[in-house]
Amino acid sequence: MAGRKRTEGTRAPNGTSSIYQGNDGYWHGRVTVGVKDNGKPDRRHVQAMTQAEVARKVRKLERERDAGTVRKPGKEWTIERWLLHWYEHIAVPNVRYKTQAYYRTAVEKYLVPGIGAHKLSRLEPEHIERLYARLRKQGAKSATLQQVHIALRAALNEAERRERLTRNPIRAVRAPKIEETEIEPLTVDDAKAILRVAHGRRNGVRWAVALALGLRQGEALGLKWADLAVEWHHGCSNDNPCREGSARACPQAQVTGMLTVRRALQRQSWQHGCEPGDGCGRKRGADCPKRHSGGLVVVEPKSRAGRRVVSVPPPLVLALLEHRQAQDEERVRAADLWHDGGWMFAQPTGKPTDPRADYGEWKDVLKAAGVREARLHDARHTAATFLLVLGVAQRAVMDVMGWSKIDMAQRYQHVPDELRRNIASQLGGLLWQASGEGGDDDPEGAGASA
Repeated sequence: MAGRKRTEGTRAPNGTSSIYQGNDGYWHGRVTVGVKDNGKPDRRHVQAMTQAEVARKVRKLERERDAGTVRKPGKEWTIERWLLHWYEHIAVPNVRYKTQAYYRTAVEKYLVPGIGAHKLSRLEPEHIERLYARLRKQGAKSATLQQVHIALRAALNEAERRERLTRNPIRAVRAPKIEETEIEPLTVDDAKAILRVAHGRRNGVRWAVALALGLRQGEALGLKWADLAVEWHHGCSNDNPCREGSARACPQAQVTGMLTVRRALQRQSWQHGCEPGDGCGRKRGADCPKRHSGGLVVVEPKSRAGRRVVSVPPPLVLALLEHRQAQDEERVRAADLWHDGGWMFAQPTGKPTDPRADYGEWKDVLKAAGVREARLHDARHTAATFLLVLGVAQRAVMDVMGWSKIDMAQRYQHVPDELRRNIASQLGGLLWQASGEGGDDDPEGAGASA
């Protein structure tokens, strides 16, 4: 590094840092940190009021250069500019619609107004922590803080990967604690009450699918009749076979069914189709004359594990066949108004069922059945819990529920009172055996000494 006197008539080697005082009265430093895209040296400039301060800045740049952590050349980005670029060009093309909406809310509503003016390289952990504190003071819920943190972490990690950040401040910030809501699955009696009420309602078997198979709402509404495979089997014995050649006509016929989850139905917000320079002037994309990508949209299941084949209980197979017959009658009544999309749970005109209407029907069924208030997604927790009660192996549970990670069982499977009572009964039988089965040991004495 220059700043010392060199022998007269010599010059510093190429790439050596230099310090000098300019005509403006400031001390300046220049450090070569690499080569630009055009092949010319990337020489950075720092300045300060004193030579000592410039020397410190020069040494810092040299250390960053040697460690390979110097930020890229060019005008420094603000947090706002980076977040908007990251969302539009990196997140949107690579994540699902609901994740896009999740990120967009965090970026536009919280992050840009909260810390958007900071320079990307000058963002400190304390800036992020103070943002979280302000949001808490404004009444933001823990889930909102978690949403903001996840979006900011994804954006800053990408900036670090692209070497726009030399030090990632999010690594020093603890994720906000999320207050876990205790989810209470429906009981067996609740489920039976719902099925009794649903049996007499249009598309009522939809709720049997939710409670027995645990399909997500979008997966259930995305089912088509082509996804159901039904097989009939003779129920008579070989010693006394029936005279019917068709297994379905057998008086003791048995039925099995397999349901393939191939798609999900999702309601998405409409997007503006007008050009940026020729906007329609309407605030909502739904009002734009050239709107696109909205309404009911068929999407892939949530994960690769979501594409699965589920074995259907025989009573549910019969209920689905009964439902299909009722839908065939609706098709005849609708005549030319029928839209033949093959949807299993359709509107009276054959069009797919809107998730909003589906949720409203769920609430009506709960009320009619006298069952407590519950989210539709609680039906999925209920189905997973029933599998726990039945003692189904976790690997098989993952397959039925469409999970890719086994730790999802901890979130969805809950220990119901019925299982607790069964465990207590088994323990009682093990430790406090009936009189005469435990030898000379005194159960009460053993209990007292324990």
